[in-house]
Amino acid sequence: MSRIAIIIASKGRPEDLALWLGHSARQSLRPALMIWSLCAAEDLPDLSAVPEAERPLVSWSAAGSCVQRNAGLDALPEGIDIVAFFDDDYVPSSRCLEGIARVFAQEPGLAGVTGRLLADGINSPGISVSQALSLVEEHDRLALMEPITLHHRAGLYGCNMAFSRAMLGEERFDEHLPFYGWQEDIDFSARIARRGPIRATNGFAGVHRGAKGGRVSGVRFGYSQVANILYLCRKRTMSWPFGLRQMGHNILANHARLLRPEPWVDRKGRVIGNWLALVDLLRGRLDPMRVIGL
Repeated sequence: MSRIAIIIASKGRPEDLALWLGHSARQSLRPALMIWSLCAAEDLPDLSAVPEAERPLVSWSAAGSCVQRNAGLDALPEGIDIVAFFDDDYVPSSRCLEGIARVFAQEPGLAGVTGRLLADGINSPGISVSQALSLVEEHDRLALMEPITLHHRAGLYGCNMAFSRAMLGEERFDEHLPFYGWQEDIDFSARIARRGPIRATNGFAGVHRGAKGGRVSGVRFGYSQVANILYLCRKRTMSWPFGLRQMGHNILANHARLLRPEPWVDRKGRVIGNWLALVDLLRGRLDPMRVIGL
């Protein structure tokens, strides 16, 4: 069976990260290694009650999704066959890693894959831990005999994606996408797709809770909604039609909901960020890195 390493980049959510000790212990196929990529001591949950041999490997880096995921990749030892990236607020099925191994065994030459989301709380107030666990437990009861299917996917979803270690090579996440690194999963998986097929599958599943703590400011995120899209289109890791549609949709949604924003979304901040980016575009100085000064 394949040796799978889990990499989780986390900032400001030690309670969510601590849940991964239980998530890992429930797996029918245990990970060969779990790496927590963190940037400050307060990101690390209390591990005093965890035996030394069962503790994850911790890598340290500057803050930012891309920087932290790269630190995790750099910490990988030899002998790992598959690298799985999960968000700290993702709750996997108990057969998640076993399913990942089966998918790669079923399709030799597969470069990367993203699984089935039983629920995604990213566009809602979020999903509680108890709700997420109930959903994955129900899935585990009902999905035993379901045949594995794979479908073409232009890009993978960063909350749950796995790659062949051999296909990864020395490829790394683009650190020109700072902080939350919005769309870094699309960029990274598009580059890996040049080496082999990437797929979506029902072979493994979980719940993305969409926890709201520890995220980037609304202004910065709004700026990234424009700057990151255009940057990736110019890189040719995102198509212009797809990118422009997504950018337009996000700008329109921010403005349409400005007067009645969702409690969990800083629409005003996002609108300000959108306009700062559009002004920078007209001035010829639009760049994803400019969010650092916002």
